[in-house]
Amino acid sequence: MRIGQSTFGFLSRAYAVHNPGMKKELESRTQKFALRIIKLVDALPRTRVSNVLANQIIRSGTSVGANYREANRAQSRDDFIHKLAVCEKEAAETEYWLELLIEAKLIKPSMVDPLLAECRELLAIFVSSGRTAKRRRVV
Repeated sequence: MRIGQSTFGFLSRAYAVHNPGMKKELESRTQKFALRIIKLVDALPRTRVSNVLANQIIRSGTSVGANYREANRAQSRDDFIHKLAVCEKEAAETEYWLELLIEAKLIKPSMVDPLLAECRELLAIFVSSGRTAKRRRVV
C-alpha cells in the first residue's frame, strides 16, 4: 500500500452524508489519514524547505481528524456547522501543502497522489455535510 492509499475508497460521499452510522467510520478514516500524513512527513528529505512544509502539513493534516471528532461532540447544530467548517478549512489547507510538495518536486507524485485523493474525498464529504447541516438548520 502506498503512502496515503485509502482503505475506504468504496464509501461514497452521499453515503457519508446521509448515514448516521458513518460518524465512527469517518472518525476512523480521518485518524488513518492523519497517520498517513505522519508517514509522508517522515519520508520527506531533510532540507530547510521540506522541514517548513512538513510542519505545515503535519499541523493541518492531523487536525482534520481532531476537529471532526470535536464536531461530532458539538453542543448544537450551529456548533456542529462551525466545527465542520474548520474541518473543511484544514482539509483544504492540507490539499494545498500536498500540491506544493509535488510542484516543488520534494517527493515523487506517486507517493503523494493517493493521499491527495483521500484529502480531496474528505474535503468533499465535509463540504457536502456542511451544506446538508445548514439546510436542515431550524431558523
